[in-house]
Amino acid sequence: MNELRDPRQAEVFRFLRCGYADGVAELVYAFDDGAELVERIRFPDAPALTAERRVAFEAALRLLHLIAGVSYYKAGVPAAVAVAGWTPDAATAGLLDTLYLHGLAEFAYRNGLDLRGRIRFPRAATMTASAPAPGLPRRVLVPIGGGKDSLVAIEALKAIGADATAVWIGTSPLIAACAARSGLPTLNIAREIAPGLFELNRRGAYNGHIPVTAINSAILVCAAILHGFDAIAFANERSASSATLEYAGQQVNHQWSKGWDFERALAAYVRSHIAADLDYCSLLRPYSELAVTRAFARCGAVYFDAFSSCNRNFRILGPKPADRWCGQCPKCHFVFLALAPFLPKPRLLAIFGRNLLDDDTQAAGFDALLEYRNHKPFECVGEGAEARAAMATLAARPEWREDELIARFRREILPQLDAAQLALAPWLAPAGEHGVPPRLAAALTWIGGA
Repeated sequence: MNELRDPRQAEVFRFLRCGYADGVAELVYAFDDGAELVERIRFPDAPALTAERRVAFEAALRLLHLIAGVSYYKAGVPAAVAVAGWTPDAATAGLLDTLYLHGLAEFAYRNGLDLRGRIRFPRAATMTASAPAPGLPRRVLVPIGGGKDSLVAIEALKAIGADATAVWIGTSPLIAACAARSGLPTLNIAREIAPGLFELNRRGAYNGHIPVTAINSAILVCAAILHGFDAIAFANERSASSATLEYAGQQVNHQWSKGWDFERALAAYVRSHIAADLDYCSLLRPYSELAVTRAFARCGAVYFDAFSSCNRNFRILGPKPADRWCGQCPKCHFVFLALAPFLPKPRLLAIFGRNLLDDDTQAAGFDALLEYRNHKPFECVGEGAEARAAMATLAARPEWREDELIARFRREILPQLDAAQLALAPWLAPAGEHGVPPRLAAALTWIGGA
């Protein structure tokens, strides 16, 4: 039997095969001729595929195989990629080249690697035929992550009377509790990462951030075709398109696969290569983090004692906080700061169980959010400029201005800033492009409502 080897010594990363039977998709990879790495995706209560949907599902499964491979490729980043059994067309290869380069930019930065020019998928000279339109029912899959953004998307879809189902990937009791609060039908998909990957990591393979949203998106494209939905509506706001920093001449964005460039590229690919009647979009795309947070403050009371954006709750490995908010990570810092202008102070303190802005040991964390003496954290947080606008808003309010970090902001940071750039109102208005289809456009108006 072939054994696991050091993937950093591999010459080729191989996409061996993918298959589907009885609700389970198998995705198989290897480095050179080493041991197979087998990932499984389990779709619960999966119906039999109709003839009309089979072609679309097989195309979606091939795309999932190629996108999910990023989890394994990054363990060794070999110079060559091989796809067994078929050759992607130029559009498919181009999408993957871009995803792997930008989706692994943070990983490359942290590992001191340069992936530019290294990642090139094989490509055929001929183009794939136009995608079929399998007649998907007028229903919406809305991914739920347990945080404020996806809950705003859910409430917006409910408000416009959309036939929506909350979907999540993995086994998180916190997400399940929020899904139950939503009152929507639910779909919980299981992803079983190949155990061999954890062993490779234990032996010292390359490791780091991957574009998880891209993988989840590919899983949900399969789920939409299998279970019958004609739209997938994520909850990624426009702030997700903002880079964290620049490294070796390349923009590094922790949230790249949540950004507009990826959304637009995948949406076009799905319509041209998988299912012509399947829409992929983000309902929050025109809005900043602050605008989404204002919407959550308005509509989210039913979730206040259940939701959490603290990523320490969603680790695959490692310790989790004893309660829903660790109070130490960038997500806790940002959500606290973003909610503060829109919720009564006692209500916010009840959600978090403490006042993070009255604790001088948290200064470095909030400084990073403000991009003061540091770059924005490698986390799903808003732009530095909107964090500064939120802090300036609190600095003008009597109930906040004497708290330790607000007082420090007024004393040390505020005098260095341009007051004209600190207004809150511009962050609350929609701006920029979006891909929301006309049948769901009313949700955008609802989200932006005062």
